[in-house]
Amino acid sequence: MSGNNLTSAGLDPRRRRVLFRAWRRGMREMDLVLGQFADMNLAAMSDEELDEFERLLDAPDPLVLSWITGEAPTPADFDTPLFARLRSAPASALTRDAAAP
Repeated sequence: MSGNNLTSAGLDPRRRRVLFRAWRRGMREMDLVLGQFADMNLAAMSDEELDEFERLLDAPDPLVLSWITGEAPTPADFDTPLFARLRSAPASALTRDAAAP
């Protein structure tokens, strides 16, 4: 599964920008993790969750990836319920992508 499933049609301008940024990272692994998480959650995110997700998008990809994989401790200001959901999502997202033809 490469590319996004959620379309920007019907999304407000802020969510459109966030969706684009989630799928256009510096690392392919982060495209998959953040992009697929955005596909599944963006439309239902509260404004506060959207703020948190945008902060993650502003952080360097290698750093966020190290938090997700547990190679580095997650800073307290990023250790939120939203990040916990994101952290639990990558394994299944990457497995689905690897299984795609």
